[in-house]
Amino acid sequence: MPQTNFGSEMLWLIIIAAGLGTYVIRLSFIAFFGRLDDIPERVEQALRFVPAAVLSALVVPQFVYADGAVSLSPDNLRLFAGGLAILVAWKTEDILATLAAGMGALWLLNFLFP
Repeated sequence: MPQTNFGSEMLWLIIIAAGLGTYVIRLSFIAFFGRLDDIPERVEQALRFVPAAVLSALVVPQFVYADGAVSLSPDNLRLFAGGLAILVAWKTEDILATLAAGMGALWLLNFLFP
């Protein structure tokens, strides 16, 4: 009986289906909003929150997860560095200052508390 490489074929099928699905979803929004002369005000207001929501979804897990589990303890130095970065961002509204303060604090804390 010839042996088939079913796992590899299924993996490629899943990758292609996911790519096509993503393309169709994005194309549907472009086609839908392309037919409208003016985007409704409520939709525009809602879309203004998308960048902050996406950034939060990418960044927050890096602060609260340590060693594969949620870590909200004082041992998680990233929480302190992140808190300082949030404070600097709020006060200065400067991205470079925020990055420098957050990374500097994280490096310093990792050096002081290995």
